Amino acid sequence: MQESSDRDKQIRRVIFIEGSANFFILLVKTFVGFSTGSMAILGDAIHSLTDVANNVVAWFIAKISSQPADREHPYGHQKFETLAVLGLATLLTALAFELSLHAIRREQTEIATDPIALGLMFVVLITNIGIAAWERAWAKKLKSDLLLADAAHTFADSLTTVVVIVGWQLSVMGYPLLDTVCALGVAGLVLYLAFGLFKKAIPVLVDSIAIEPDEIVQVVKGVSGLRKVDRVRSRWIGSARAVDMVVYVDPHLTISESHAIADEIEKLLEEKLNINDVSIHIEPHSNGD
Repeated sequence: MQESSDRDKQIRRVIFIEGSANFFILLVKTFVGFSTGSMAILGDAIHSLTDVANNVVAWFIAKISSQPADREHPYGHQKFETLAVLGLATLLTALAFELSLHAIRREQTEIATDPIALGLMFVVLITNIGIAAWERAWAKKLKSDLLLADAAHTFADSLTTVVVIVGWQLSVMGYPLLDTVCALGVAGLVLYLAFGLFKKAIPVLVDSIAIEPDEIVQVVKGVSGLRKVDRVRSRWIGSARAVDMVVYVDPHLTISESHAIADEIEKLLEEKLNINDVSIHIEPHSNGD
């Protein structure tokens, strides 16, 4: 329980740091946008404002998902994290279409070539890439889909910044068409990232199978006193897996003996498949069945 609590606190700490970085990026983009008169950068600043808002929401989602099971949520609150992943995937999809429309409908405007402004945008780019890599490392360490999704979102922001910077240079050099092609390519990559997040979140939310039933049966079939396994079901609860099954035992066994078999099954599933949430229903099984 303490380990889980520490994990949840670390997730919220990572989100807070990432949100602070996004706020810094928002301030830089706003300053550069107004100082150069670039609508593209000001639009990117608005997007950074949504990132900060998203970090606030993600922080609260992480806090909610870490709460223990209660009367209204007997299986816990972990799926709130998965729901947030779905929301981030939706945001990425919207960003991809926004980039595409912006690239296609872009109006020709004079772009300022202030070296200080360009340098600040490179600082934004490096900050985004660094935060995305750092957050992705923590996501893997903490096995957090929420952090992994947010890292993908931050990486997509880096791509947006690249488009803005390249757009400046190509516009100044007189090649606006190449800028449009570049932006559309980035939009396609962002859509690919969103697709990966949808593939991760949707199966959890619709209770798709978490592990093959035959694999579970193979692990437990050697338990002494177990005669038959039936109705093996599994599903995801956040990043964890839950299993329930019906097991048949000798009808002459005592209640204690039957529960000892169930305990042995639970122990095996935890050791072999790292499954901690197991629900077992015990049924008598005669030789004639």
